[in-house]
Amino acid sequence: MARGCFGGILMGLANLVPGVSGGTMLVATGVYGHFVNAVAHISTLRFHRRSVAMLAIIVVSALLTIVIGAGTMRTLVVEHRWMMYSLFIGLTLGGVPLLWSMVRPMNAPAVLGAAAGLVAMIVLAGLESTTGGSAVGQGGVIMLVITGIAAGAAMVLPGVSGMYLVLVLGQYVVILDALDGIRNREFDSLLSVILPVGIGVIIGVVVISNIVSKLLVHARSATLGVLLGLLVGAVFGLWPFRATRSPVVGDIVRGQLVETDAQAQAIKPSNWPMESFDPGLGMFIGAVALLLGGFIASLLITRLGRHEKI
Repeated sequence: MARGCFGGILMGLANLVPGVSGGTMLVATGVYGHFVNAVAHISTLRFHRRSVAMLAIIVVSALLTIVIGAGTMRTLVVEHRWMMYSLFIGLTLGGVPLLWSMVRPMNAPAVLGAAAGLVAMIVLAGLESTTGGSAVGQGGVIMLVITGIAAGAAMVLPGVSGMYLVLVLGQYVVILDALDGIRNREFDSLLSVILPVGIGVIIGVVVISNIVSKLLVHARSATLGVLLGLLVGAVFGLWPFRATRSPVVGDIVRGQLVETDAQAQAIKPSNWPMESFDPGLGMFIGAVALLLGGFIASLLITRLGRHEKI
């Protein structure tokens, strides 16, 4: 139970940082198997006291950590984007060796699965780029539920970051804002943001994770190949050298054409479009250093749980 609490805290921290897998944190603390079994038992209405207690400890620890740390993470991502995204790339790539060790040998199903996962993430990153996504756009209820499903499904998969999917779906800062509001006793977004995302997370964890668990038994190589492709492809959506700019007439913001200067001035900074820029030498060196630092940190974390069977 103590390891469950520690694992939940690390899982919460991981789910604040795109590129770090919450499932990897559970593997590192040796409670991944207990967590998956607890989800399976409860989702099939088998309420064993130990399973319920373990799941409750992990979930409560993770949720408290997320709520407490959301505000700080939001500030860092919004005000220091290139630095945080460089770090996120390193953290993401640091999870590759763990999945690679699980998928070997790379047979035909694994290669095809990896190719499919890689293409899917490249397409997703392309969509995020063409819509000007900066992880700060406000989505509707359906998009928030879909975001929750994606995050929940990835949350318990070692090497796959659920918060990265939230990032490329454009809901990262929206959700962090809502969580930080709860910490500050501002509950306006509780029903409009947290509830839809929470419903999606439950669906993702209970339904999709159970499906993937079965696939890991019956089509293990292909499934692990897909996860590997998703992880490597995640880097394409984390290009750090992009920044927001004030909108002008002719821009399309959240699907709406900006036709007047008054419309442009009324757009919130959180919805401003993004564009790439050329970094200076110092910024480029700093980005590389952060990438390497994130890679080493993530690699060391995943090695803690390398003997835990998935």
